[in-house]
Amino acid sequence: MSVFITICPIGSVDRDVLDRIVACFQETCGVGCRISAKIEEPQYAYDERRGQYNAKLIIKDLIKRRPPDTRKFMGITHVDLFVPILKYIFGIAQMEGPCAVISLHRLRPQFYEESPNSQLFLERVEKTALHELGHSLGLTHCRDRGCVMHSSSRIRDTDNKKSRFCPTCSDLFKWYLEDV
Repeated sequence: MSVFITICPIGSVDRDVLDRIVACFQETCGVGCRISAKIEEPQYAYDERRGQYNAKLIIKDLIKRRPPDTRKFMGITHVDLFVPILKYIFGIAQMEGPCAVISLHRLRPQFYEESPNSQLFLERVEKTALHELGHSLGLTHCRDRGCVMHSSSRIRDTDNKKSRFCPTCSDLFKWYLEDV
């Protein structure tokens, strides 16, 4: 069986974060998942004017680095991400494509001047990773505010949704998994 998902740390990423994502994906998808060797921080994607990293450039790099036995390749980074039309993003995926990237930067409670809370942080990581995996399989945003596929334009949106799909998105997720 080929590996379905490979999680790739970009720069320094704590092992508990990587393990949480792997456990979430294995539990939700029931497919093979592994962690690759880390790659360097994406200095090529840094935009001095914005003080952030262009997520689309990181996705292009991940496409080139995707291992041949990997169907979905997700980068995890601590740098602050953006796409040109938005001030920031928590993550991005190629719709029905092989690659995605999420940022831990704005998922930490400390970013919002709150006390460190590892449980809240890991829940946010799990929701964001599962959301982007859903996009990579072809799922769009869901109107159900409790569904993990609901759009998160603010951290409050992420906190308010659950770490699972609504019944409709769950059925679609399973259906899309069969086609991969």
